[in-house]
Amino acid sequence: MVTSALQVSVRFFTVLREVTGKKEENIEFSEDQKATVGAVLKSLSERYGKSFTEYVYNPQTGEVKGFLQFLINGKSSGTLKALETDLADGDVLAIVPPVGGG
Repeated sequence: MVTSALQVSVRFFTVLREVTGKKEENIEFSEDQKATVGAVLKSLSERYGKSFTEYVYNPQTGEVKGFLQFLINGKSSGTLKALETDLADGDVLAIVPPVGGG
C-alpha cells in the first residue's frame, strides 16, 4: 500500500525571510497527519527554533501573535477557520507580517 504525502508551500516575508533564510519552503505531511495552518507553524517552529518561535508566538500565552496574517491561496485564514484551517495538497500558505508603519 502506498501512502501519499501532502505538500504545502509556505511563503515568508520580511523578518521570517531573514529567520529562515528562504523566500519559500515546502512542508510535507504524511497521510496520517492533519495538515492545518497551526500544524505548519508548529513544524516550522521546530525546524527554525527560538527566533521563529519568538516572532510567531506570544511567550506568555503560547498563542500566535495577532499581528500576523495567514493567506491560503490568497484568502485570509481569518475568514476560514484560522489556525484550524485544513490545508490541501498544493496549497500555498503565506505568512504575512503587518503592513505599514507608524
